[in-house]
Amino acid sequence: MSQTYSSELKEQVVQEVSETHNATRVARRHPLPPGMVRRWAREARQRREDHAEGLTPAQEIAQLKRLVIERDRPIMVLQDALRKKGLRP
Repeated sequence: MSQTYSSELKEQVVQEVSETHNATRVARRHPLPPGMVRRWAREARQRREDHAEGLTPAQEIAQLKRLVIERDRPIMVLQDALRKKGLRP
């Protein structure tokens, strides 16, 4: 059975993640799964970005770069692990 969390708790957790930039530490502080905390933060960031209007080209480029890095981060971690194991040049 899945547990539901109050919107107040979610907002508090998301705020702490945005201040500390460390979802795992925030998750430990509130006994929550780190993946869920990261998802809440990502969804909140996406909602903010969706509501942002009138971005300058530079702001839009910065936003897109952040999204690309966020998307590629798991791939980079796996590639690094393969290199360390000597399975990839």
